[in-house]
Amino acid sequence: MERDMEWMNKAVDQAITGLHEGGMPIGAVLVAEGKELAAGRNRLAQWDSPLRHAEIDCLENAGSLPAATYAKSTLYTTLSPCQMCAGAVVLCGIPRVVIGENRNWRSSEDFLRSEGVEVVVLDLEDCHGPMSDFIAVRPDLWTWG
Repeated sequence: MERDMEWMNKAVDQAITGLHEGGMPIGAVLVAEGKELAAGRNRLAQWDSPLRHAEIDCLENAGSLPAATYAKSTLYTTLSPCQMCAGAVVLCGIPRVVIGENRNWRSSEDFLRSEGVEVVVLDLEDCHGPMSDFIAVRPDLWTWG
């Protein structure tokens, strides 16, 4: 749990950076064997992209990795992943996803579990609060809720 909190704090940092850039406060970090492989943040607003979710941004920033590396990795994300991001986790063979919060959004956790992915939900106020505030202030950018 302590290591999970350390990595989740890095994902929160990404989320706050995204918020300061004018985007949604969602961040992600990919870790394998105690080393950060990549980090990313939601860039839908910043890049006018329908696909650049935090998890996808993180995986893109990691580049193409060997299957053995993905098989030893954990993806940390501040918000429960959508269907697209959950599909990317499964396609990459990432065995574990740690979620900062799922009160503002939840859609694919059962799918991930059905595919053998370990899903851990931390339910952190540091993740819930900024996203909840964002949704209240910028409902025009929040299209899923």
